[in-house]
Amino acid sequence: MIGIVDYHMGNLASVINAFAKVGADATLESDPTKLSQYDKLILPGVGAYGDAMEHLKKNGMDEAVIAFAASGKPLLGICLGMQLLFESSEEFGETQGLGLIPGKVVAFDESKFDHHLKIPHMGWNELFQQKETALFDGLDKDFYLYFVHSYHAVCDDKYAIGKTHYGYEFVSAVQNNNIYGIQPHPEKSHENGLKIIENFAKL
Repeated sequence: MIGIVDYHMGNLASVINAFAKVGADATLESDPTKLSQYDKLILPGVGAYGDAMEHLKKNGMDEAVIAFAASGKPLLGICLGMQLLFESSEEFGETQGLGLIPGKVVAFDESKFDHHLKIPHMGWNELFQQKETALFDGLDKDFYLYFVHSYHAVCDDKYAIGKTHYGYEFVSAVQNNNIYGIQPHPEKSHENGLKIIENFAKL
């Protein structure tokens, strides 16, 4: 059983549809007391970091996700959901995250760009695998996914399983034991994205 955390941040239909396409049942769950019933958990998200943490804390969903991660069962954060796995974000001031992966979320530093690039980083870009992981089984060493974001994670390389270049290199996928995070949207990334979703369903 795969649960999708429903905390009113983003359109979740495309995530559910992507799991259906790979033959996996995923259920929306808004009751934090029921998270422990699932074998795997997806933390999606679109929007602002502070708003997302506020929504998660409203009914104790933040603590339920942390408890799920501690159980050792697979947890996948997608886009904003990946960013929430970290300790903090500087978006609209400092906001504390779930603290499941050491590191922080920062804005793209345009002073490091060697030419003008639009923010948010939007569209197809390449993810370069940094180490072997079951999440990327069956994919090329480097492959394209669909991105939409203005902030990115900064963490120790030991947690980085994927990096991407936009103005400079940044961490675009992470893993801390049973906890996974991916900045791009696999549910919007056609075959490559569906392969990631299928791999997560098989973990």
